[in-house]
Amino acid sequence: MSETTLGSPAEIPAPSRPDMNGGNKPLHVALFFIVLIGALGFAAFSILQDMHSVGEGALATGTFVMLGIALIIALAFEFVNGFHDTANAVATVIYTRSLPPLVAVIWSGFWNFLGVALSTGAVAYSIVTLLPVELILQAGSSAGYAMIFALLIAAIVWNLVTWAFGIPNSSSHALVGSIMGVGLANQLMSPTGAATQGVDWGQVEKVFSALLFSPICGFVMAGLLLLVMKVLVRNKALYQAPEGDTPPPLWIRALLIFTCTGVSFSHGGNDGQKGMGLIMLILIGAAPTAYALNRAMPESAMPAFIQSSSEAEKIFLTHAPKEPTALTAENAREIVGAGLRAKSIASPETYDALAILSDDISASVKTYGSMKAVPAAAVPNVRTDMYLVADAIRVMGEAQDFPPAEKKSLKSFQSELYHGTRFIPLWVKISVAIALGLGTMVGWKRIVVTVGEKIGKTHMTYAEGASAEIVAMTTIGLAEGYGLPVSTTHILSSGVAGTMAANGSGVQLGTLRSMALAWVTTLPAAMAIAGILYVLFRQIF
Repeated sequence: MSETTLGSPAEIPAPSRPDMNGGNKPLHVALFFIVLIGALGFAAFSILQDMHSVGEGALATGTFVMLGIALIIALAFEFVNGFHDTANAVATVIYTRSLPPLVAVIWSGFWNFLGVALSTGAVAYSIVTLLPVELILQAGSSAGYAMIFALLIAAIVWNLVTWAFGIPNSSSHALVGSIMGVGLANQLMSPTGAATQGVDWGQVEKVFSALLFSPICGFVMAGLLLLVMKVLVRNKALYQAPEGDTPPPLWIRALLIFTCTGVSFSHGGNDGQKGMGLIMLILIGAAPTAYALNRAMPESAMPAFIQSSSEAEKIFLTHAPKEPTALTAENAREIVGAGLRAKSIASPETYDALAILSDDISASVKTYGSMKAVPAAAVPNVRTDMYLVADAIRVMGEAQDFPPAEKKSLKSFQSELYHGTRFIPLWVKISVAIALGLGTMVGWKRIVVTVGEKIGKTHMTYAEGASAEIVAMTTIGLAEGYGLPVSTTHILSSGVAGTMAANGSGVQLGTLRSMALAWVTTLPAAMAIAGILYVLFRQIF
């Protein structure tokens, strides 16, 4: 029986389908669970070690339990992401007989692991900035846990639904929809007059544009690449489909393994980060002393940090009211927070507040000498000040009343603030990498069959598989460099369709309609599930 329920029966005859059995042997299952238990133990040990290094005792039982549940759910999201999205990367090498299915899955899982471990973390925080400001700053509150649980469970549920039908769908798309659902639910539940406490629509537009670009880019660029390849590479073997179970010529095989490796590595570097940012929110909320500030910043970097803070304070003061004000740091936080919720920073009163917060940041670092030395009691305020100022500079954008030299100084200060608050501990990267890698080895068959058999009307040729994956690995890699979350699924599955269309072999319209329907419904479905769960969890916590 086929692993997928999508569309009409496969056009590829059963004898030509690769043998995808043999992956559930007792040894494989045992190794899977050994690695899984080891990863969870490693995460728990790392948290305890981090707490000890900053002089913190054990967490309260309730906090520890909530932290554990939240981390397991976050890693579960990456696990599902692994077997849902990564299947796209291995479909081409499996259906072109370049690698046996089990070898391909293990190979892809390994390179996903490396992609996550070596990622920059930029994509992680582009996802976080979609969330309401007050929920980010109160990640350890009941509302914060309700937020994390709701958006992650919603994304997992929708991913599992589309996987069950064998539909390639974007985990990134589902996560963005879940975040929007939580933001809108939070807005509706806010007190009267606080209607701005919802979604950062500017960031949503930026992220969603990248996601919308993904399928168009995949379809068009992969099709064009195939046509260019036909002109430049005249070897007929490249444009043939496999004959039985015979592997392709060595050079074609090497090309396809290389592209699979590139897609897997890029997928890990981009998709793997989405859970990282949310895990950091969980850690900051549960154990702010250890995770709210980047305590790895060297003391040698502090003079430059203090200088940037002082310059920012002077710049903000030049745009503040001319008459002195008596704002406290607490008053300043309220003013800047309100400006961020309203997405309106351009006022003398807000600039005055930002000057006070910049001075507070500078004074704190001067007093304690380094980020590492900031005591537990001072950490929440220092982190809040740094986050508010950095986000205010982002929202200001290209403010017209600031000359270029001032904008440059503020951007430099923003980078310093990001360095102090936007960081990913190595153990978080490794834990996510293991979850993504293990997920790659489970449940991959449904999506592989869809990509390999049900998009095109004929068997995938070597050139079609290579073209789709070259476009995918390049696009995803570039997006990770710019901190943009894109969809591996959208790019690769659309790329396969684009090569089939360009080659004149035809596409199965029923499959494409099902994929398009899933992509269109993902956003409202994830929003609805996440919003309902958020309201429910707010009543429970």
